Amino acid sequence: MHTVITRTPNSRREFDSYAVTAEFYDILQADEDEARVRRLYGREVAKARSGVLDIGAGTGRVTMLALADSWADVHAVEPARAMRTSLLTRLASLPAEQRDRVTVHPHPLDEAALHAVADVAVCHNMVGCLPPALRERLWSAICGALTPDGSLFLQLPPARLPVRTVVRVLADKRVGEHIYGGRMTMSAAGYRIRTRVDYWVRNAEDVLREHSETFWMWPATRARLVDELAQHGFVPLPGHNDSELLAVTLRSGR
Repeated sequence: MHTVITRTPNSRREFDSYAVTAEFYDILQADEDEARVRRLYGREVAKARSGVLDIGAGTGRVTMLALADSWADVHAVEPARAMRTSLLTRLASLPAEQRDRVTVHPHPLDEAALHAVADVAVCHNMVGCLPPALRERLWSAICGALTPDGSLFLQLPPARLPVRTVVRVLADKRVGEHIYGGRMTMSAAGYRIRTRVDYWVRNAEDVLREHSETFWMWPATRARLVDELAQHGFVPLPGHNDSELLAVTLRSGR
C-alpha cells in the first residue's frame, strides 16, 4: 500500500469535505452501496489486467472489490481527508499481498499525474458532485490515466433537478447501546441540487448527538455525458444496459 504525496506550488488545498459524513457513511450506507458496486462494476473489475482506477474512492468499496476479485494493481484517488482516513484504516487490515497492490492518491485525478496505469476506471457516486468545468478536467485526466484499450464505468448522476423536495430516511443501525440514524433531503436550488444529510445518535431514551452536512450536485443526462466524453475519444461500450451505469471505452486509434 502506498500513499502518494505530491507538493507543487499551485496544488489546491486539501479537500476537507465529508468530515461529518465519514463517521456515519459505513455504518448507515455501506451494505447497500457494496451490493450496488458489485452489481454495477464487479464483472468488469474482475477482468482488469493492467490496473483498476478508483476515482473518488471514498471509504473504499470499489477498491476493496478490485483487490478481492482481480490481480491487478489499484489506484485509489480520494482527495477528502476524512474519507481517505477510513479508506486507509480499511486497507491496513488487509493481507500484505493486497496492500502492496494499492496506491492511494490524496489529490484530484488531474493533479495525480497518472499515465496509462489502468485498463478499467470507475467513477462511483461522484460525477454528480462536479460542475461541468471540473467534469471536463476529469475526462481529460481519465483519458491520460487509461491504457489505449481502457474503459470507463460511471454511475450516472441525477438527470434533472427534482421537481419537489425528496426525503430518504436511512435505516437505523445499532452499535452496542447506541442507535445510528440519518436522513437525506434533496431539493432544487437554481441549477444545482442541494443535498442535506442529517445524522443522529441516540440511546433508548435520548438523542445524544446530531450533525448535518450539505453537498451540491449538478444534474447531467446520459446523452450529455456521452457527448462530453466523445470529445476525449470515448465511445459507448456495447452490452451495458443498466439504467444507473454509463460504460464507455477509448476509441481505437485515438
